[in-house]
Amino acid sequence: MLKSLFRQRRSKAVAQRLYAAVVEQARTPAFYLTLGAPDTMEGRFELYSLHVILLLRRLNGQGPEAAEAAQALLDAYTSALDHGLRESGVGDLSVPRRMRRLAEAVLGRAASYDASLADDAALQALIGRTVFAGSAGPTAAMAAYVKCASEALSAQPLETLLEGAVAWPEVAA
Repeated sequence: MLKSLFRQRRSKAVAQRLYAAVVEQARTPAFYLTLGAPDTMEGRFELYSLHVILLLRRLNGQGPEAAEAAQALLDAYTSALDHGLRESGVGDLSVPRRMRRLAEAVLGRAASYDASLADDAALQALIGRTVFAGSAGPTAAMAAYVKCASEALSAQPLETLLEGAVAWPEVAA
């Protein structure tokens, strides 16, 4: 019983460090200034979701410790979304409905990124619909970053990620 409790605490601590790495990377000014991602609540949601999804993909199928870390990361992200909604003035009665929509959006995007990472045109179309909200944007540059980030995460040792350390690639134009 104590072993399970300590493992849960460790997973939570790892998830907090992973989520902090997501936040730091998603707030990189180059996404907004160089790549033209919208610096709005929706644009930030898309970049945060993208990075969480990339980490979840890396942790997927890597054993029970990675599964616990992935679930804890998803929990940390949804908790941050809930907190953000409340801070932005969304009423308590509306939060569950909006959270349900956001959760569905993240899960849908996760499936879409899985399906499109191997196809440049599909990935660019997905990024155009999500990150750039249907407006013209440098989807090729953002798609290149996404592929680079996915490859960088794949190359990182699982043990490093399970300690909460993530090395994201630089955001290039």
